[in-house]
Amino acid sequence: MVQSLNYLKEYPSQTAGPYVHIGLAPGAAGFDIYRQELGHDIAGPNARGERIKVTGSVTDGTGAPVRDILIEIWQANAAGVYPGQGDVEDGFRGWGRVIPDFETGVFSFETVKPGNVPGCNGQPMAPHLNLWLVARGINVGLNTRMYFADEKAANEVDPVLTLVEPGRRDTLMARGDAGTYRFDISLQGKDETVFFDV
Repeated sequence: MVQSLNYLKEYPSQTAGPYVHIGLAPGAAGFDIYRQELGHDIAGPNARGERIKVTGSVTDGTGAPVRDILIEIWQANAAGVYPGQGDVEDGFRGWGRVIPDFETGVFSFETVKPGNVPGCNGQPMAPHLNLWLVARGINVGLNTRMYFADEKAANEVDPVLTLVEPGRRDTLMARGDAGTYRFDISLQGKDETVFFDV
């Protein structure tokens, strides 16, 4: 006689939400539990270098803004040093979380423009920000980078950026002037942002 196997039933994958903001960006959800939010000024008041503001939006495949997305940012300081990997300015976190404004769908944060970062075999990587996106319906966080279009020479030899098809590199470029950069992220569609499998 064959013994019956009582397997547990499968359930849908767990997604991040719909309460992602309460746990990860409580100020935006109306909870005042931190002295300061973790994403408004990623560099801190003592950071040296060019102060910049980054704004943008995240859109779905139809072009509609994704309003419940959370974006984590990691970056090096103006000298190209990440916290924990060398000396950085007092108070420089190099990390923060932002969410879009629910009405406009636009996110923004302030920081300093990062410097070149040493890559594999000592080859320098162009100034960039590392971004991780999570939202309801995204089962695995999405990783991408934001490069600066005005760093053309560094971008041309960046070891990661040069692995991306030339026609798609533009989706990783932030554009701007006077210290303000715009970086829009598209989750799907013709102009889908390049995401990395890390």
